[in-house]
Amino acid sequence: MKELLIGNAAVARGAYEAGVGIVSSYPGTPSTEITEVMATYKEVNVEWAPNEKVAAEVAIGASMGGARAMSCMKHVGMNVMADPLFTVSYIGVNGGLVFCVADDPGMHSSQNEQDSRHYAKASKVLMVEPSDSKECKEYTKLAFELSEKYDVPVIVRLSTRVAHSQGLVEIEDRIDYKLKDYNKNIAKNVMMPANAIKKHVVVEERAKILQDLANTNLLNKIENNNSKIGIITAGISYMYSKEALGNKVDYLKLGMVYPLPTNLIIDFAKKHKKIYVIEELDPFIEEHVKSLGIEVIGKDEFTLLGEYNPSMIKKVVLNEKPNDFYQIEEQIPARPPVMCPGCPHRGTFYVLKKLGLTVSGDIGCYTLGAVKPLESVDSTICMGASVSAAFGMSKARGTEFNKKLVSVIGDSTFIHSGITGLIDIVYNKGANTIIILDNSITGMTGHQQNPTTGKTIRLEDTIPVNLVDLAHSVGVKRVVVADPFDIKNFEEVVKKETEALEPSVIIAQRPCALLKNVKYSGYCKINSNCKKCKQCMKLGCPAISLVNDSIVIDQTQCNGCGLCVNVCPFKAIEKIEG
Repeated sequence: MKELLIGNAAVARGAYEAGVGIVSSYPGTPSTEITEVMATYKEVNVEWAPNEKVAAEVAIGASMGGARAMSCMKHVGMNVMADPLFTVSYIGVNGGLVFCVADDPGMHSSQNEQDSRHYAKASKVLMVEPSDSKECKEYTKLAFELSEKYDVPVIVRLSTRVAHSQGLVEIEDRIDYKLKDYNKNIAKNVMMPANAIKKHVVVEERAKILQDLANTNLLNKIENNNSKIGIITAGISYMYSKEALGNKVDYLKLGMVYPLPTNLIIDFAKKHKKIYVIEELDPFIEEHVKSLGIEVIGKDEFTLLGEYNPSMIKKVVLNEKPNDFYQIEEQIPARPPVMCPGCPHRGTFYVLKKLGLTVSGDIGCYTLGAVKPLESVDSTICMGASVSAAFGMSKARGTEFNKKLVSVIGDSTFIHSGITGLIDIVYNKGANTIIILDNSITGMTGHQQNPTTGKTIRLEDTIPVNLVDLAHSVGVKRVVVADPFDIKNFEEVVKKETEALEPSVIIAQRPCALLKNVKYSGYCKINSNCKKCKQCMKLGCPAISLVNDSIVIDQTQCNGCGLCVNVCPFKAIEKIEG
């Protein structure tokens, strides 16, 4: 039987069929759906972990315990789990251990265009890269087998287009995987220096074996079309190349992108007058090929930036003009991302801008607080950095600057990596104000549960983290819970807490407007009291617009949240029920 699956769902299916027992991940676009689909397979123990490092360590422990285990993340999440990755490369596996990482060329939902292939090379583990949904399933199943056979963690690398594109996948039965025995093995599993020195030797010996595997395995294959032009490529770039070039060139398709197949590449190059390396992001393959003394055309003609497409490839390789369907005749209006109608974060950023505060921002929907007309957020670095970066800023500019400075961080992001920054502030006698935007969900990645919601990935009841108690437990004495839609009170709370000469936490508590249990009703309407002061326009609500110099609220977009009612100084906006 065949099913039409996105790449992420196909990875999940491959892991399921391979007998995976434990999957631990942190949500991150474009990898999120792998774990969400895994949760539909009742035979598998699946969880959302507080962050990627914890998730990877859970998977490593499960592998040690004899189960096949997997952890999934986006590319910046791999930075967070890099510490255990490098060490588990030395340790190896018991049950098969697979890490799935999804890169985001084009930065559709990311703060950088990091290329995760470097992690495979740096940690000296095996990495495979599928190009479509069919290969996503097949490569994932094979990854568990290779992991156990060569005592090595295996990374399955995806990109946004592979992760979210659909393709036909052959559905097969789940294997009856038997839990492997667990035996105490200090030399293998305890990476203190004396053991690690010996294991490094094993890693280098394994690297030679994996190099031989790269030259002989079926994931790396040549497609011969009797051309003098050869294309070396992998992943989604292979699909783009096939669409652009068809049978006019020969291909060396790399399914294993680390280690790279040295002998296969040399043999392929000998048979072609011209070699192109086509790969998105960094010249990872290109640099390896050039190190073999082979002249290739790569990033000199192709960009280091963003995604590729067939038109780009055809122009470079065949010097042909783009197809008409790549040309857009009319100018498309810009559609910048905005917070949804009813978004609980809108009230927070409205107040922060009104007060003229410097805002240390973080990763999540609330990054949109940097967008016009709110334009509140001053910086966004990485998960949790809003807290610690603001502390660094106050150290640089003096404690008095704290009266003009706040951090904003989501509830899930605070759990992920904001807690340690708050501890640093308390421990090192800071006086920063942190606003935790508690919208009762992990919003930006599509409404995943987190440790503050009281629900597991399968919506089972669990013990929620109490943010008030947590803040008190690390030494914060000033903790206030406030509704960001109560503009007058929220403004007073922010003023009071930023004036304090000690650490302060404000929990801006209002659920995401898109949650099923949030039942806003009716709509808002402009009445005859309107003075056209445009104060409501400063909210940036997509339902409110200026038409022929008059303020208009689009009833089809308005969900009746009532924030604009609280902002209008002339009571010119009224809530209509029904």
